[in-house]
Amino acid sequence: MQCAYYDSNTCRSCTLIPVPHAQQVATKQAELEALLRDAMGDRAASIAWDAPLISAEQGFRTKAKMVVGGTVDAPTIGILDAHGRGVDLRDCPLYPEPLAASFPALAVFIHVARLVPYDIPARSGELKHVIVTLAPNGELMARLVMRSTEALARIRKHLPWLLEELPHLAVLTLNVLPEHKAVLEGDREIVLTDRDSLEMGLGDVVLHLRPQSFFQTNTAIATELYAQVAGWVDDAAPGLVWDLYCGVGGFALHCLADGRAVVGVESSEQAVESARTSADELAREGRAGADDALFIAADATTWAREQSAVPDAVIVNPPRRGIGSDLAGWLEESGTGTVVYSSCNAITLARDLAAMPSLTPVRGRLLDMFPHTTHYEAVVLLRRG
Repeated sequence: MQCAYYDSNTCRSCTLIPVPHAQQVATKQAELEALLRDAMGDRAASIAWDAPLISAEQGFRTKAKMVVGGTVDAPTIGILDAHGRGVDLRDCPLYPEPLAASFPALAVFIHVARLVPYDIPARSGELKHVIVTLAPNGELMARLVMRSTEALARIRKHLPWLLEELPHLAVLTLNVLPEHKAVLEGDREIVLTDRDSLEMGLGDVVLHLRPQSFFQTNTAIATELYAQVAGWVDDAAPGLVWDLYCGVGGFALHCLADGRAVVGVESSEQAVESARTSADELAREGRAGADDALFIAADATTWAREQSAVPDAVIVNPPRRGIGSDLAGWLEESGTGTVVYSSCNAITLARDLAAMPSLTPVRGRLLDMFPHTTHYEAVVLLRRG
């Protein structure tokens, strides 16, 4: 991929741009296998590795987390430099055209609505970030992360203009982050449009994504990941499936089947509400198994350890910290026959798999979710015995 920002030393976030894409993936695959060998020893030899799921080299990132800088009359949308000043990256090649096309209109909206960009060195101003998500159908969700609701009336006043400029903008929210700290968003979300969720159509499942719900930034690879895991689960033919750290229900809803009960557990209440909405919609469409899908807002480890039932299959998709010793220990002792572990951190993946010696890893796949960086995801199928 050619990137003018990288070539000019304006942005070096994509550290692997000089490395051919195929070589990037091969290096990541070698690293993944080495990490599992080091942690698991001979058990790692049982893994049959499928060919990596390879992303497009550019235009693959369907969620933009952009820092707003500059001034209200000349805002920047991109990142901050070493001095905390805004650097505009509106033409970043990672973003598909329908998403990138929203940046100019949002920049004008910042000016029109007088949303003063937050100045980190001076600790003054209001607008910190603009977060934009693109759905497969071309619709957009945009979130304005601000220190307060001071500009709320002006945003509402000029919203009709923005909707005219961006007719595919389905959801707009104001997120309140008053603190001066290095986080992306605050807890309070004010929805400014009639709709409060974005419809993410992935294969034959539509996920309803609410503003604070997690979703992968590479929708194409995420779609293939869901299909991969659903295929593995179908091969195991379980009657009861748990999807722990289920998010908006992506894995659970792709694993629906006649005669199968699926339970998703997630700590984010917004994500659980999204999953329930998607399941209800699938039930109305007559999807087999949708009526038996249950989504619970709870800590995954605490909830699992409180249950008397033993699931036939468990899917885990934890954050970077992994599932940890408590849940790994429970899975080891539970009697569950099939475990699918989807990971965004191969180091914690290797640690957690090593803690479950009764579960044999039999299939694995690397997911090229983040080209041009050192990051990647992986998914491993384990069976007991």
